[in-house]
Amino acid sequence: MRQTMTAYRVHAFGPPQAIVPEEIERPMPGPGEVLVKVKAAGVGPWDGWIRSGHSALPQPLPLTLGSDLSGTVEAVGPDVTHVVPGDAVYGVTNPRFVGAYAEYAIAAAGMIARKPATISDIEASSIPVIAVTARQALFDHARLVAGQTVLIHGAAGNVGAYAVQFARKAGLTVIATASGGDVEVVGKLGADTVIDFRSQRFEDLSPAVDAVIDLVGGQTQARSFAVLKRGGRLVSAVSQPDQELAKAHAVEALFFLVEVTTAELTDIAAMVESGALVTQVGTVLPLSEAIAAHEMLEGTRPHAKGKIVLTVVA
Repeated sequence: MRQTMTAYRVHAFGPPQAIVPEEIERPMPGPGEVLVKVKAAGVGPWDGWIRSGHSALPQPLPLTLGSDLSGTVEAVGPDVTHVVPGDAVYGVTNPRFVGAYAEYAIAAAGMIARKPATISDIEASSIPVIAVTARQALFDHARLVAGQTVLIHGAAGNVGAYAVQFARKAGLTVIATASGGDVEVVGKLGADTVIDFRSQRFEDLSPAVDAVIDLVGGQTQARSFAVLKRGGRLVSAVSQPDQELAKAHAVEALFFLVEVTTAELTDIAAMVESGALVTQVGTVLPLSEAIAAHEMLEGTRPHAKGKIVLTVVA
């Protein structure tokens, strides 16, 4: 008997209203894949880029939106050994970042791990892309080590909040930028110095730093070269930095796309379970409100600070 499921899909790139619910056939996992019964799906800016046709990756239509998920393993494909049906897991669907806004989703086995046991599916689904992005920016790309100094822009944002926590725990001196109301919050997350970018220029207040983690882009990124030590690194998760500016300041500057792995997720889960990492969920909506969630992404509908999450009830 053919089994179906509800998925929230786009058949043409466009505004949030391009998202439509659809009954489609429930997929089966192939080699190296896992079928997850989705309990919650995180909503991130990249979902909006994919929906509107601005993804950095090719995205054939039609497609089911969503990448971050948490749920239960329903079935596993050949060669999958680290999880079995019934396991509670969290992670990302696949390298195209699609497929999670549905009652069931296929996930690449190498992009999921066991869910932290101490938190809910809602919290777990808020973690994968943003936490791994923060970690890889600091350690894989900026290559920071204990005793060095980092400047984190957008420190009160979803990626920034994790970056501050990871940096602090790694023994880095953390300078962060945030707006007035978030200064205290970022300080509590572990920043040594928090600069209110609305009333203060970070170039005037920041010492020379070993690396800048840019989560803002634009002029903030361009101005950041001035605070880097010679040989330092500017790492952006937002946009490609100006290589001429990098050369003029004798520094490295790069843009990267996150690569979510089971190993990274397992390490992060252990930190969550030990209480060493704080998550921040914002607005929680049912899957049927996917359009509203994307209106929140676009800024046309208000939402609470933190990651937007959709709950899925089959």
